[in-house]
Amino acid sequence: MTITRPDALRRGSRFMVSFRETARLPAIVVLLLAVSVGVGHGQSAGKPSAEIKAAPATQEQIEGTIHVCSSCHGLGGRSTSPTFPRLAGQRAEYIEAQLKAFRDHTRADPHAHTYMWGMAAHLSDSLIHGIALYYAAQAPVPGTPSDRAEMAAGQKIFQHGISGVPPCQSCHGEHAQGMGPIPRLAGQHRDYLAEQLQNFASNARANVIMHANSKPLTAEEIREVTAYVASQ
Repeated sequence: MTITRPDALRRGSRFMVSFRETARLPAIVVLLLAVSVGVGHGQSAGKPSAEIKAAPATQEQIEGTIHVCSSCHGLGGRSTSPTFPRLAGQRAEYIEAQLKAFRDHTRADPHAHTYMWGMAAHLSDSLIHGIALYYAAQAPVPGTPSDRAEMAAGQKIFQHGISGVPPCQSCHGEHAQGMGPIPRLAGQHRDYLAEQLQNFASNARANVIMHANSKPLTAEEIREVTAYVASQ
């Protein structure tokens, strides 16, 4: 497994962590694995203390935590399962905000509760920052084209909006690359995107703007816009 050090991203240097070396990984990895087994499947983790949030993270802890993340999100954040979003090339500000929301239980959609509350329970702010920088620096996964008619219809929604829904590109960027804390959507799993739109529409994932923008969408329109975005 190859992971790029956040402090060496511009130099392109790399280091290796073998899966056979798991037993020698930092204590933070053991802690995170224990947390994921104990509370990562529907059990509630307690909210972190101020001391946990403020604890400084070492480079070793950042590297070890990324090693754990790869078991679901894939090497370098290039996940192959639509259950777990691709993080490669995602906006650092967005990743930070989401990890803090998981940790503090302010994001409570079903998969957040099932998988991420436990995994984020003991992440400090500086550890979250290091994780976010790492994934933001990875090359994004190229888009995956699908049905041409659906993509063409989705492009119209994305670029021009529909009645009651503004153009998606006004916030997510012309090429769905994201801006600041607004996430990159390009190249994301289509099924993951559709699930999140449904979560926003039902308020399972609370976000005032996205609730208003996703609620008017029909199931067909969700298929169309996600087909287009996933192809970018």
